Amino acid sequence: MRHQAYNPLFPFVKNPEYFDLRTEKSLLQYCLGATLYMPGTKNILDKIINKEMPEITSMVMCFEDAIDEKELELAELNVINHLEKINVAVESEKLSISDVPLIFLRVRNTTQFRDFAKKMTSESVKFLSGFVFPKFATDNGADYLSTFYSLCDRLEVTLYCMPLLEGRAIAYKEIRERELMAIREILLPFKKTVLNIRIGGTDISSLFGVRRGINYSIYDILTVRDALTDILNFFSRVEDDYVVSGPVWEYFLAHSGDNIDQILEENIHISLLNRNQILNEAIDGLLREVILDKANGFVGKTIIHPSHARFVNAMQAVTKEEYDDALQILGNSGGVIKSQKANKMNEINPHRNWARKIMNRSKVFGVVENDLSYLKLILGKNTDGNK
Repeated sequence: MRHQAYNPLFPFVKNPEYFDLRTEKSLLQYCLGATLYMPGTKNILDKIINKEMPEITSMVMCFEDAIDEKELELAELNVINHLEKINVAVESEKLSISDVPLIFLRVRNTTQFRDFAKKMTSESVKFLSGFVFPKFATDNGADYLSTFYSLCDRLEVTLYCMPLLEGRAIAYKEIRERELMAIREILLPFKKTVLNIRIGGTDISSLFGVRRGINYSIYDILTVRDALTDILNFFSRVEDDYVVSGPVWEYFLAHSGDNIDQILEENIHISLLNRNQILNEAIDGLLREVILDKANGFVGKTIIHPSHARFVNAMQAVTKEEYDDALQILGNSGGVIKSQKANKMNEINPHRNWARKIMNRSKVFGVVENDLSYLKLILGKNTDGNK
């Protein structure tokens, strides 16, 4: 897989690199980008085998909230069929390993996970990347991880897990700090297989009876923002090296008939943060929230529709100025240096951790010339303004 593949003619300063489920974890944890969640009952097998979804590089097939309990058996059979048929397609060379998106399964609960794990075979895990554990907490975390490692041992396979932080123990302030500390301790021995920390923003919102509107970001909902802040504080520390993914944007996109060439002349960051319209409310809201996600240290985002992917992934790309600053910082042993553009100071030791993250993002999502490049990348424009 390669991010931004939907726009193959785009003139990157540095092209995104290819990755697949065998990529080293230190880089793979940055690769998920826009992760598409879908019901486990959905049939997308032909689309995967026929390579019809170039924007989608990671996905989660869900056994939990996305389906009714009576659909669970059908969903499990559908998922296993997908995984086995993908294995056949790769073995017959209809697909290559790099054509297969990162596929994760969100289990329903610990009981369902134990039962489902028994149904998994070598053929159904070969192109599975791992599992998402919903409402991961101190009262179920050990059970999730025990079943997970038993499955990996039985089938002699390397998989990844992604705890999903949501629920009352995360939402409620009086118990959140203690819960997050305990979760961090539970995960520590298994850190090598924790690919991302994911956040259930919608679930947390529901506990306060609130929902962000299309003109707001998740950061405008104070109770949810406080939870996000604490999760980042516990899991995005440099010494822990977890990658935390941004919460889902709930609104579908609807392309408008705006004059795109005129739009491309705008500075996207300034326009969005000043709430000047770029495309339409849904698109602008998503882009605005991704900018705030990046500013706070989130990498990637949960999405609910394929049309979201290019917007999220394009915005993960690194500008040439950021890339040059990171190179300068990592190429020096200490002190303070004027940046190449002479518009800021690069203080080598304090900025080194930022620079490492920028370099990882540059490998995965590519380097673009400047802020004006983002919409050109999103909308399939080349340097001449042509599609």
